[in-house]
Amino acid sequence: MAQASQINAVELSCPINVEHDRKRRQFTVRLNGSHDRAVLLYEYIGKKTVDLQHTEVPDAYRGRGIAKHLAKAAMDFVVEEDLKAHLTCWYIQKFVKENPQPQYLERVFH
Repeated sequence: MAQASQINAVELSCPINVEHDRKRRQFTVRLNGSHDRAVLLYEYIGKKTVDLQHTEVPDAYRGRGIAKHLAKAAMDFVVEEDLKAHLTCWYIQKFVKENPQPQYLERVFH
């Protein structure tokens, strides 16, 4: 148990790096090396429309702001690519509500 605490403490001080895999339509954050990961999944539901479907962070890593980084990366992608977004994922709905950036709000289907 002490060993896990040491690993978690090290991770807290590391910057969170979000990777975008366009082919697999997902944003990921590698945790604890490359074994564990947090993920945000999306699908294209039209030529210029994405559905941000699901965000998942392993239980041991929750409460550290990892999902917020995934949500921000996904919404920034929507803005950069000039897409519209349907927010199926409750967490992304919460993120947009808590971060009501005009560039996010104008691209979200209500």
